[in-house]
Amino acid sequence: MELRMHPHDWERRLPDWLAATVAGFAAGAAVMVLELFWATTIDGHPLDLSRMIAALAMGPDALQPTSSAITVMAVALITHYVLGIVFAVLLAAVVLAPFHCDSSLGVAMLAGAMFGAVLYLVNFYGMVQIFQWSWLQDLRGWATFIVHVLFGIIAAGLYWKFEREEPADRA
Repeated sequence: MELRMHPHDWERRLPDWLAATVAGFAAGAAVMVLELFWATTIDGHPLDLSRMIAALAMGPDALQPTSSAITVMAVALITHYVLGIVFAVLLAAVVLAPFHCDSSLGVAMLAGAMFGAVLYLVNFYGMVQIFQWSWLQDLRGWATFIVHVLFGIIAAGLYWKFEREEPADRA
């Protein structure tokens, strides 16, 4: 095992896009399982959470019980994976690569945890306010905060694991 030692100063450096994409997909899947488990054991029906996620793409009509459950689940699944990939790519491009936070697993996971905390605040306080997604206000709380922190930790850890030393598109 090779230890990559780098100072944690900013440097113009592109991330490994493939590693970030795979990490986002996998971290999104892990978080989705946690959320569905949480929704069924604590809050009731998993379709309620899926309706809230699908409503980001479909609009508030997805929240109605009359909307197709299969369509809602499909849109929620796609939305969840796309957001997971986008957020992991953002994590890699803005935090991990330019600040060399991918130099060790511990540093990467710590940076991922901080990213997840900021992501929670931006999503549930900033985006909810800007886009008037009032139905997401019900999800504010420690459980959702922890899930976002775990997303950041998982995404950063997987990025660190999958990152190639010298990808062709590195600057």
